[in-house]
Amino acid sequence: MAFSKELSGANSDSTRTAWLGNEGNPVQGLPLSRGGGNVHRPTVNRNRRFQNQCAPIPWQRSNNEGRDMYAENRKTHRIRSTALAATTLCSLLLAACGSDGDSSAPAQVVNAQQACNALSGKVIGGAALTAAMVPASAPVPTYCKVNGTIAPALNFEMRLPDAWNGKLYYGGGGGYNGSIPPLVLPALAQGYASVASDSGHQGSSLSADFALTDTFAAQLFGSLSVPTVMSSALESVTAAYGVPPSRSYFEGCSNGGREALMTVQRHPNLFDGVIARAPAYNWVGFMGAFNRTAKALAAPGGAFSAEKTALLAKHVRDTCDALDGIVDGVVSNPAACTPAVLDIAALRCAGGTDTGNTCLSDAQLAVVTSWTTDAVFAGNSTFRNKGWSLTGNEDDPAAWGLWETGGGNVAGALQFLFQDTTVKNYLARDPAANSLTYAPWDQNQNALYALAALNDATNTDIRPFLNSGGKLIVWHGGNDAALSSNSTAEYVTNMRSAVGAASADASTRFYIAPGVDHCAGGPGADTSDLLTALDQWATTNVAPATLRAEKIDAAGGVAFARPLCQHPQYPRYTGPANNAEAAKLATNYTCTMP
Repeated sequence: MAFSKELSGANSDSTRTAWLGNEGNPVQGLPLSRGGGNVHRPTVNRNRRFQNQCAPIPWQRSNNEGRDMYAENRKTHRIRSTALAATTLCSLLLAACGSDGDSSAPAQVVNAQQACNALSGKVIGGAALTAAMVPASAPVPTYCKVNGTIAPALNFEMRLPDAWNGKLYYGGGGGYNGSIPPLVLPALAQGYASVASDSGHQGSSLSADFALTDTFAAQLFGSLSVPTVMSSALESVTAAYGVPPSRSYFEGCSNGGREALMTVQRHPNLFDGVIARAPAYNWVGFMGAFNRTAKALAAPGGAFSAEKTALLAKHVRDTCDALDGIVDGVVSNPAACTPAVLDIAALRCAGGTDTGNTCLSDAQLAVVTSWTTDAVFAGNSTFRNKGWSLTGNEDDPAAWGLWETGGGNVAGALQFLFQDTTVKNYLARDPAANSLTYAPWDQNQNALYALAALNDATNTDIRPFLNSGGKLIVWHGGNDAALSSNSTAEYVTNMRSAVGAASADASTRFYIAPGVDHCAGGPGADTSDLLTALDQWATTNVAPATLRAEKIDAAGGVAFARPLCQHPQYPRYTGPANNAEAAKLATNYTCTMP
């Protein structure tokens, strides 16, 4: 899948953006480092843990229940790192002692050039660094670009601003990673020192071939790359600016959203706040759903042309668009757009055989059923994926054609490509395997459990993160054809049950943006400043409520705006009827329970 590397406040013109990034558990019996190398380094607890006491910063502990290998590896690294903990990290703590932890500016003024000078050619935190200035080029301000490598092959990049705000921003990856995500302009423009990595291997984000032959690279991708890079990044930022960050945040979409939830679940003290956007958290479940739908599309008569997709989308819009108070091309009240209301069977071709683009054959209706129903697999209650809702925007360029149908050629669809490489490299472990004949999906329980241990971020008990003061914002696009927003809603519901409603209300928020594609794009308002909302929450304890979402036009202006409502509320139009200008204003919509 090309799960987006775009983050909040940034729109992508590309429809093939990379996604998927959850961090999974180490597989039992697989080594954490190769050749005895000291690769996975322990990480540092958040500074706010030590706002009121001067003591050595302890190494970050894993929250992986029963991860014995990780624990043993951590003990080894503790021994190796004693001198470092006694010098560098203690000095970082002393620099932070006496502050309230909420300072938004560093103690001394260090510009980007000085930061570059402090890091260039150095080895800091186990990372070999190079640094170079990047001149301003509107709208990107000048910054210091620092490239680092943690042996053997974990590459990361830091972007250090000219006017640091005293905080660190970690941006997640996409798909199967393999390259460093591009610059996140909003974070840099707001003064964050930002970091991103390739998660420890190099290659196409559509390929999992690294996992077939390199168990350590598979573990880094699954769950270890973020804490490993974070440890080096914290030391490097401190060396550059003279003080450690007062706050550290993580934001990611798709696979990056998985990485976000993985840090919350397994490394609860690593970040002060986390934004998980369209999280690919249930790797076993949604890959199985991809496989099921790909088989339905590949069945005789199952292929969906662009015309068939447009027929389906128009039927949904005609039936359900007005249920949110306005006909604007977006179904914002999907709860009211029930199967009974939709009556997709009305599109059936006479006799069930394909008679043209004005109807759907039985084989094509089977594809719709596969898409909209839950996929449940044997072995574990988390091996599941909630079905997608029909949105009326299936014909958007970055929706069904890109992700599901391939415009009539299923082998070109991103869902097919992702499940195919997963079968070859994780499940069948055979590059020649045919994913369309690999059946059933849950035939090899050992392989499924190994995949889940590496990549699933399905643990709903996030009390260690919440109890330490962490804040979590979860976001999903309502027209996401890559990952089901219903699956994300299911995770949030289960999380609320696990931690308690009061705790969830105090420290978590969940938003669904109607009409928005995977991570960005689509006909809906896809731009919201989640990072500022998270920062205000973490530093001033002002919790976000309804936020503002905008659609940015080609000239950079606001085409229209909507309230971004807390799920399950939706934005209902309450303004004057038949008024196109009024319909553009967020103030004419009210967040309403379905």
